[in-house]
Amino acid sequence: MAPMKIDHDAIRNLATLLTETDLTEIEIAEGDKRIRVTRTVTAQVFSAPANMPQTAPAANAAAADEGMDLENHPGAVKSPMVGTVYLQPEPSAPAFIAKGQPVQAGDTLLIIEAMKVMNPIKADRGGTIMEILVDDSQPVEFGQPLVIIV
Repeated sequence: MAPMKIDHDAIRNLATLLTETDLTEIEIAEGDKRIRVTRTVTAQVFSAPANMPQTAPAANAAAADEGMDLENHPGAVKSPMVGTVYLQPEPSAPAFIAKGQPVQAGDTLLIIEAMKVMNPIKADRGGTIMEILVDDSQPVEFGQPLVIIV
């Protein structure tokens, strides 16, 4: 068995892609060869001055304040992949869903672009959209809650 030759250019290109897309992990495969590049992102917390006006909380923060565990909410639709989420089929089109809108099983909720492929994410059950937890063009991780259906 010949030793595997490391493709340093491919690794550099993947690392650059991680930084540009703000992802934390990417993997490519060709035949029996695989390259996975991961990075650790650390968050820095800064205190706002006391006189700074407060902004409205995001949906995640609002739901957390209400005591909801979004990760384990029974109505959570989670991302099946790493990619970029899009809330409408094209920039000028209306969004697939809106808060308070009823949906049926099989309805398209949003699209996740992964590796230049648009993947529709469909409702696995009917109900009402309680929360949309992501913004348009936002990077998402595998298992991240996207929408809450009740």
